[in-house]
Amino acid sequence: MQTISINSRRKEELIDITADIARVVSESGVSEGVCFVNSLHTTAGLVVNENADPDVKRDILVALGDVFDSGHRYEHGEGNSPAHVKASVVGASRSLPVSGGRLVLGTWQGVFFAEFDGPRNGRRVAVTVLPAR
Repeated sequence: MQTISINSRRKEELIDITADIARVVSESGVSEGVCFVNSLHTTAGLVVNENADPDVKRDILVALGDVFDSGHRYEHGEGNSPAHVKASVVGASRSLPVSGGRLVLGTWQGVFFAEFDGPRNGRRVAVTVLPAR
């Protein structure tokens, strides 16, 4: 397992970590298998989606905000309940195929760290690459 460190700059943002994950896969020496990626935080998740048009990232954050930011009676005392809910809905982990020693993604796909409670320094994502049996 390797850990990727991420620094967020805004309260909410999707940070492209595709190249970092691809580097871990490449360095693993695994030709065929699976790459497990896991956010190590309760107010951040992982998203696989389009990485060509930045408007898609904005639209995802706006839609999540429309659903979870207002009109709810959250009781968590830290005031970041929407961040916990968004992270739960988005999910903390992803399984991605590895083939030919490379991360397999669709033409427009990228992997994003979904920050919902930033800005934060030293956010961590665990990446584990396992060979196929």
